[in-house]
Amino acid sequence: MEKLILLKPTKEYEQQAKDFIQEFIDNNSKINGTGSLDSHTDNYDEWLVMVDDYSKGLNLKDGYSPASTYFAVRKTDNRIVGMINIRHQLSEYLLRHGGHIGYGVRPTERKKGYATEILHLGLEKCNELGIDKVLLTCDKDNIGSVKTIQNNYGLLENEILDDGTIVQRFWIDVKEVLSKHKGKTL
Repeated sequence: MEKLILLKPTKEYEQQAKDFIQEFIDNNSKINGTGSLDSHTDNYDEWLVMVDDYSKGLNLKDGYSPASTYFAVRKTDNRIVGMINIRHQLSEYLLRHGGHIGYGVRPTERKKGYATEILHLGLEKCNELGIDKVLLTCDKDNIGSVKTIQNNYGLLENEILDDGTIVQRFWIDVKEVLSKHKGKTL
């Protein structure tokens, strides 16, 4: 697995971002962690303004929390491999649906360890934002996401039934995880 970095979205990545979303559509794959990019591909510039505003807590839609969105870019070829969206605080809705973090890896880059690295890099961003404990939720049958969360020391709190789907709720102690990973490669 090649190393990734998290970058704030910029105009430079417009075509790559559109191709990223199109790959999910072409593969009939659920889209997570994109800060609503999938509904803004026709107006990327508007989306850039929106995610920048949201990261500052500005112009939030009703019920939304401030959030930071990042592209996970592979260092060797500058390709968007995934995305992550970090909500700075939990609303009542996020406490039940979604938690602090949503992330996704493009279908052609899955099963290579990238999701684990993206989540770890996201936890570093959480630490910078002063978020000490992070809630992540995923469908119980999403084995890849469950493993990603567990690889980052997520502890299962409980399972809830949500519209007929069993959703698992995991908590991660950010400082504890970062101290365990200090000096180690994922």
